[in-house]
Amino acid sequence: MAEAPALSAPAEIARRHDPDRFLCALFAPAEKRETVFTLIAFNHELARAREAAREPLMALIRLQWWREAVEEAVAGKPARRHEVAEPLSREIRAGALDPAALLRMVEVREEAETGEEAVPLIDRLRGTAGAMAAETGRLLGVPEEGLDGLRRIGTAYGLAGTLRSLAVLAAQERDPLPPGREPAEAARELAREGLMLLEEGRRSLSFLPRQAVAAALPAVLAQRDLRRVLRPDWQPGAPPAPRALGDRLAVTWAGWRGRV
Repeated sequence: MAEAPALSAPAEIARRHDPDRFLCALFAPAEKRETVFTLIAFNHELARAREAAREPLMALIRLQWWREAVEEAVAGKPARRHEVAEPLSREIRAGALDPAALLRMVEVREEAETGEEAVPLIDRLRGTAGAMAAETGRLLGVPEEGLDGLRRIGTAYGLAGTLRSLAVLAAQERDPLPPGREPAEAARELAREGLMLLEEGRRSLSFLPRQAVAAALPAVLAQRDLRRVLRPDWQPGAPPAPRALGDRLAVTWAGWRGRV
């Protein structure tokens, strides 16, 4: 039996570090899949700027490195020698990825590092996870009028991921919940807001091209995660559980149907 072809570096990074989006990306058209993997890998590199650097200054330096990598690709300069920077440069120079959207993703994280408390959680997620969903949709052929719906879906997915990771964030001395509230109730209020964003996003996607379903598939996981937060037995301090088979099957079924 022939061995399966090895994954590219961006695809392997996506599979290892962002398995949710990796699974969703498998439903993108084959000719667009590597671009989606590269976008996921770029987003991971931005996210790990905070994880890999305890001091905000070091995180800002890492983010500036990626800002310059994008700007250099736009200027036609040689790509930086890095397993993500090189394919990222190729995709930008080919016109597959929008550099303005990528730079905005960097900017939002820079703003968080210079004063996280001044950036409301929903606004930050709109500029990160929301921007990810919108840019994925754009490169998969979603018209401009559909991108705001994807941005709402992506924001809800980012919010669900934040609530799943509260224990991990607490270990990093980070608390994204609004102050002055009992943690479980504050989290449930955010979960309800996330479900509203999902519903708004779905309503605005009255027609989603089938080839773009990968951009909207995180909605399936977001809905399941947010509903778990609303269960009476849910606790904010519990470590995130591994993805259950039911989650993966739900994404697969929605992907095959071409609807979320």
